[in-house]
Amino acid sequence: MERFNFKVFRRFWAIAKAYWFGEDKWKARGLLLLIVLLLLGYTGLSVLLNTQRGELISSLSAQSESRFWKTVGVFLGILVIYAPLLASYTFLRDRLGLAWRRWLTNSFIERYFRDRAFYNINQFNPDIDNPDQRIAEDVRSFTQESLTLTLVAVESVLSVIAFSGVLWGISKELVLFLVVYAVVGTVLTIGVFGQPLVKLNFEQLKKEANFRFSLVRVRENAEAIAFYQGEGQESEQIKDRFLAAFDNYKKLLNWELALNGLTNFYEFIPFVLPAIVVAPGVFSGDVEVGKVSEAQGAFIRVFFSLNVIVARLQSLTAFGAGIDRLYDFSDAIGDVESPVNLGENKELQVLTASTEIETQSEVDEDAAEIITETSSPIILLEISPTLALDNLTLQTPNYQRTLIENLSLTLDQEGSLLVMGPSGCGKSSLMRAIAGLWKSGTGIILRPDIQELLFLPQKPYMVLGSLRQQMLYPYPDTEATGQQLTEVLKQVNLPGLAERYDDGFDTVEEWSDVLSLGEQQRLSFARVLIHQPAYTILDEATSALDMANEEQLYSHLAAAKTAYISVGHRASLESHHQSLLRLAEDRTWEMRRT
Repeated sequence: MERFNFKVFRRFWAIAKAYWFGEDKWKARGLLLLIVLLLLGYTGLSVLLNTQRGELISSLSAQSESRFWKTVGVFLGILVIYAPLLASYTFLRDRLGLAWRRWLTNSFIERYFRDRAFYNINQFNPDIDNPDQRIAEDVRSFTQESLTLTLVAVESVLSVIAFSGVLWGISKELVLFLVVYAVVGTVLTIGVFGQPLVKLNFEQLKKEANFRFSLVRVRENAEAIAFYQGEGQESEQIKDRFLAAFDNYKKLLNWELALNGLTNFYEFIPFVLPAIVVAPGVFSGDVEVGKVSEAQGAFIRVFFSLNVIVARLQSLTAFGAGIDRLYDFSDAIGDVESPVNLGENKELQVLTASTEIETQSEVDEDAAEIITETSSPIILLEISPTLALDNLTLQTPNYQRTLIENLSLTLDQEGSLLVMGPSGCGKSSLMRAIAGLWKSGTGIILRPDIQELLFLPQKPYMVLGSLRQQMLYPYPDTEATGQQLTEVLKQVNLPGLAERYDDGFDTVEEWSDVLSLGEQQRLSFARVLIHQPAYTILDEATSALDMANEEQLYSHLAAAKTAYISVGHRASLESHHQSLLRLAEDRTWEMRRT
C-alpha cells in the first residue's frame, strides 16, 4: 500500500510526540501506565471467567450440584471485581483522551494564530482546506482513536499471551492453525482493501467539510445573497457539494460491503472449528464437555486479537486519512520550535526593537545582508518610532505583477497621509505590506512595534462578545470605565448605543447584524480613541459615512495625537491630511502636500 505504510506512523508520531515528551508527560505517562495495569488485570480476570464458564458446563454435564454451585460462587466473585475494573479502564482511557485533546487543540490554536498563520494559509495555501474542521474534528478523532487503537493493540498482545496458554493445553493444532489463518487473512484483506479505503476516507473528510463550509458561507453572507437574489445559484452549488460527498460515500459503502462480506465469512470459522477439533475427545470420554466452551472462548479471543487489523480496517483507514489531514495542517502552520524558511519562498523578514542595531549604517548593512541571503524580500524593521518606507517595490503574492516601484516616504509621529489612486493600483496592498501581511517585493519598511499600530478596514471586524469587548478590541485588558466608554461613543456619534440594551456595555449581540455598516465604522473609530495608538491605518474606513460624520471622526482623530494613513477615493478627505500620495496604474507614484 502506498499511503497505508510507515509514512502514516511517522506522521502520527510527529504529531503525538510533543504531548508525551512535553510539559504534561509525567501526568500523561502515569495515567497511561495505570490504564495498562487495569487492562492487565482485566485480561487476567477474562481468562478466569473463560475457565469458570467451561467449568460451569462441565459441572452440569457431570450432574454435580456441589461443583456447580461452587463454580457459580467463584464466577460471581470474579464478576464483582471484573465489572468496576472494566468501567474504570474505560473511564480513564476516555479521560486521558480528553486531556490529550485539550493539550493538542491548544497547541494547534496557538500555532494557528502565531505569526498570522491563519491569514497566510487562507491567502497563500489553498490546499489546506477547512482549518476549522482539522482543529475541531480531526484533533478529536486523532486523540480518541490513537488511544483506543493503541490500547486495543496492547489488549490484543495480552490476550494472545494469556489465552494461547489455555488453548495450547487443550489443542496444539488449534494454535498453529489459528496463527496461519489470521496472518493469511490479514495480508489478504489489507492488500485488497487498504489503499482504496484510505483514499476514499480521505476524500470523504474533505468533501464533507466543503459541504459544511458552503452552508456556513450562506449564513455569513445571507443579506448579500438575498439582495442579489442569488439563492438559486447558491442552492445549486450546495447541492453539487453534497452530491460530491454523496457519490464518494456510495463508493465507500461498496468497498465496505465487499469487506464486510469477506470478514463475516472469515470470522465465522472460529465459532465452529474449536468444537470440531475437541469433539472426538468429548465423544471418547477423554475430555469434559466444558472444554469445548473453554477452547472456543480462548480460540475466539486469540483469533480476534491476531485479527485486529482486519476487524478494524475501516476505522484504521479513516484514522490514517485523518492523520494525513492533520499532519499537512500542522506542517502548514509550522512547528513551534521550527525556524521560518526565508530563502525558498521569499518570506518577509522581521527585525524587532530587541535586535542589537545601534546606528543607521548598521541598519542598512544588516538589511542589505538579509536581502542578499533571502533573494531580496521585503525587510520589515520594528525598530523605528516613525513609519518609513525605503525604496519599496511591492508585488502580488505570486510575484506575477508589480504594483508599486521604488516608493520612499516618511511619516512622523504627528503626520497624516492620504493614499489615493485608481482601483487595482496597490493602495490596500500597501497597507497590507505595512501590516506585514503581504511579503512579496523588495525594499525596507521601518515602523514601531505592531501593537503601536491600529488598522481599520473598510468592513470592520465585530468580535463575538459584549459591547465593551467590541470597543476594547483588540486589547481587551485595557482599563476603561463605563463613563469613559460613554464619552467615546458620543465622540463617534453613537451616543445612545449602550442605552438601547438593558445590560448596557455588557450586552452580547451579533453586532455585525444589529449594527449598520456606518455604525460599525464609527464603532471601529471608537477603538482608536480608546487605545490611542502611535499610528492608525484606515483603509476606506469612512466609505459608509456621510460627510458630516466623516468630518467629525477625522477631527477627533487629529485631536487624538495619533499619526494616521488613510486610503480613500473622496476628494473631501484631502482636507483632513497633511500629505497626499497618489499611486498610478503604471506603478509610478507622486507625493505632495495638501
